[in-house]
Amino acid sequence: MDTEEDRIRLPELVPAIVDQLPAILAEVRELLTERQPDYAGFLAESLEEIVGAAEGFITRLVALAEQDPSAAASQLASGMERSLFEEIGRIHYQQQRDVTPLLAAYRTGAAVAWRHVAGTALELGVPAEALAGLAAAIFAAVDQLSSASWRGYAQAQRAAGQAREQLRDELAELLLSDRCDTAALRAAALRAEWPLPRQAAVVLIAPDHEVGRGLLERLDDSCLRLRRPQMLVAIVPDPEGPGARKRLASTLRGAGAVVGATVPLERLPASVSLAEHAVRLKQASVLPDDPLFVDEHLDAMVVHRDEVLLAALRQQYLAPLAALPESTRERLLRTLTSWLMHMGNRQAVAAELHVHPQTVRYRLVQLRELFGAVLEDPTARAALLLALAWGPAITESDPR
Repeated sequence: MDTEEDRIRLPELVPAIVDQLPAILAEVRELLTERQPDYAGFLAESLEEIVGAAEGFITRLVALAEQDPSAAASQLASGMERSLFEEIGRIHYQQQRDVTPLLAAYRTGAAVAWRHVAGTALELGVPAEALAGLAAAIFAAVDQLSSASWRGYAQAQRAAGQAREQLRDELAELLLSDRCDTAALRAAALRAEWPLPRQAAVVLIAPDHEVGRGLLERLDDSCLRLRRPQMLVAIVPDPEGPGARKRLASTLRGAGAVVGATVPLERLPASVSLAEHAVRLKQASVLPDDPLFVDEHLDAMVVHRDEVLLAALRQQYLAPLAALPESTRERLLRTLTSWLMHMGNRQAVAAELHVHPQTVRYRLVQLRELFGAVLEDPTARAALLLALAWGPAITESDPR
């Protein structure tokens, strides 16, 4: 049968299909009543509007089905129709509804409509080739409309995600600033949909640490993340809950992270300053833990807060050892440190250093000759222990 006859008969389907639209929609509504009752209700309430819009859509599809499918594919769903179905997808996201049932409803409607269209076409004697072209047009159009709804849903989801991240960034900046008053904080947290915790801690990771960047993303979504010029920052809410520290340590292991002390929210800016100091000590290999928890090293933080004062302390209290040969100085340093740590228990010192108690006695005689009455002064012993615990011995070549 020639193409001209196909083109004459195919448009004759339009009035017959339009006449069946109420029956088609009624059947679709019946199928959706149990699985998607909301869509079934919409069909019942908007029957006249749907029939009116469908008539023009069907007329255009039938006309396009007679053309080369590859040339007509982009015209199956008009720009207005695609925009409408994108909006339907956006509304679904805004209403926090799953888009999957909507797409399933489209497929249900297409299957029912095609069954009616095919039956009518066969009754009218539409040739198989023309019928196949119409089937391809109908299902391609439904696919385009489904894609439009999914695109609208995804666009709304992406826009909401970007807006949420912006609000979370603003909240994080506020928490780490000096503008963190209670009213502003509550308002910002409400906008960002972030439940205010009782306490929090900061996590600092170098931005050029590739492993660290990846591990930071593995933190729970309750954590706020922020990129600062010299550091990646995360704010971890209530990190002292049952098992929380262990989980945090496991997650961050290998990231080179510094975890600040757990503090009330209003003290987070000060906590960041202390954590940044810990980063510098970590970079200097003074505190090598990975991850490094600041509250486990507060003594080191205090001692190293002022390097000039620490150097002066070492210079003053370890000066008697400076002129000794290096090997002798190291032996006496180890002995003196152990003796101070063990509160003068020579047996414990010998066990720790793996030497004979007489050796310990001999070295202590040397130390008393060098330090004199200082070793009998409790205050001086405390200062000595501090100098020994937090730095190397001062030598004659030390520039300070």
